[in-house]
Amino acid sequence: MKQRSYVVALTLFALASLGLANAQGNPPAKAEERIAREARHELLMLPYYGVFDSIGFKVEGYNVTLVGQVVRPTTKSDAENAVKHIEGVEKVDNKIEVLPPSPSDDRLRLVLYRTIYGYPALEKYALGVQKPIRIIVNNGHVTLEGVVDNANDKNLAELRAKGVPGIFSVTNNLQVVSSK
Repeated sequence: MKQRSYVVALTLFALASLGLANAQGNPPAKAEERIAREARHELLMLPYYGVFDSIGFKVEGYNVTLVGQVVRPTTKSDAENAVKHIEGVEKVDNKIEVLPPSPSDDRLRLVLYRTIYGYPALEKYALGVQKPIRIIVNNGHVTLEGVVDNANDKNLAELRAKGVPGIFSVTNNLQVVSSK
């Protein structure tokens, strides 16, 4: 009996030292990083995830919370299904909002896309498959999400968006990524 408790204690010590278990039952930081990396990859690979959608997530332990706004209801369900199948994910809280269908919003999306990505100083952002500037239109209110290289590009994208007729407001949530 004494030898068995020694083996159990040694096993628990080994698990704790490897970071595979702790007193709170939380995963090690590496597990959260892996889940976050895989979730980001899975979300970017969604078939209908486009420039007019914005999806974010937060990893807390083995739970993932999805947030954002999408144009298609299938994108919301596809995002949840993709993340829930990642190894180690126990729960997915899907808080993604599906934007209401609107012909006027659809028209604004196209005009905004051409106005922002067609402008010579911002054309460089149109080159990749995943566009870094996300254009969210909800009942005539525009939100710009994503990343740009510098503050000038951030301000220019906002200025271009504000110049489109039929828009009620523009919220600029673009982040400037410093190049190293």
